[in-house]
Amino acid sequence: MSSSTAASKPSPIAEASPLSLCTREPHVPADRLVAEMVPPPRFDSVRFSTYIPDPNQPSQTDAVRVLEGFAGGLGGAHASGAGKTGKRGFLGFGRSKAPKTPAGPRGVYLDGGYGVGKTHLLASLWHATPAEPSLKAFGTFVELTNLVGALGFQQTVQTLSGHRLLCIDEFELDDPGDTVLVSTLLGKLVDAGVALAATSNTLPGKLGEGRFAAVDFLREIQGLSAHFRALRIDGEDYRHRGLPEAPAPYSDEQVTKAAYATSGASLDDFPHLLEHLARVHPSRYGALTDGLKAVCLTDVQPIPDQSTALRLVVLADRLYDREVPVLASGLPFDRLFSEEMLKGGYRKKYFRAISRLTALARDAQGLVTA
Repeated sequence: MSSSTAASKPSPIAEASPLSLCTREPHVPADRLVAEMVPPPRFDSVRFSTYIPDPNQPSQTDAVRVLEGFAGGLGGAHASGAGKTGKRGFLGFGRSKAPKTPAGPRGVYLDGGYGVGKTHLLASLWHATPAEPSLKAFGTFVELTNLVGALGFQQTVQTLSGHRLLCIDEFELDDPGDTVLVSTLLGKLVDAGVALAATSNTLPGKLGEGRFAAVDFLREIQGLSAHFRALRIDGEDYRHRGLPEAPAPYSDEQVTKAAYATSGASLDDFPHLLEHLARVHPSRYGALTDGLKAVCLTDVQPIPDQSTALRLVVLADRLYDREVPVLASGLPFDRLFSEEMLKGGYRKKYFRAISRLTALARDAQGLVTA
């Protein structure tokens, strides 16, 4: 081969350009929203047996026991229909003799810090509940509120009323409208015999605290908490327990080369990505990441304001759910949020985002070494 021929042949890196999140504006039809109400890929294979309780945190072992009993209590006919229920009561205590909605809380609420395995346990409950996948639903709080927006309130009630179980991850109440909406929705689902399970970093009676005038909506918040029995789960962040420090950010050149060399990777400038997220509804961030094998970001900078920060939290959650590694240059992820943000009403969300992005950054190290 002549030198001129060799020189004209493109290098493997230059053969294909990486994808870009900023060029994506996905539309998610309502039927897809319903069909995708299942545990995300990261939690597709988890079970109670794969949850490893910290021996120094008995609340973790207790939570597994209670949730296994909860799942066992959902083994009979739908609570509003005919047939027999399981041997155990709704929360695993006592016996249920009739297929009617039991008195007291109609669900369980997993409260604890970030990284104690709440989503793992919630997905394990979904898998352990003896019902067809079409009779149980799993989604985040923002996905549930978006479902109402897409279908309408009455259609959402009708769609979910036939379910045995509704699992709600990352339960948050960030504004009064959502408070009233979700309170009313869950009340109707409980009346229809649907069991509830939720995770959050905030106890049910404290939802909305520090974010809006919660006292003005105390009735709705207390109504929500009445549906749940709270289970406190203590412990350290398992994502970083015994693991090395998060990798330092790479150079722009390293990130760019890795993006070009990795099939299915995206490459975006961080400030431009934050601008783009403002134009896409958070409920579509999952679809925004469809098909991605890695996310590469250059010029990571401090988050400028609270609204932008909350959108990034949702994106971090969707990337984590889908096990998409994140390679970045610029600022380390633990310096994304200001000290004021980390002390405010959304601090637990921000700490969760830092934890998850750090884990994804660790997953991305191989992209550079490869």
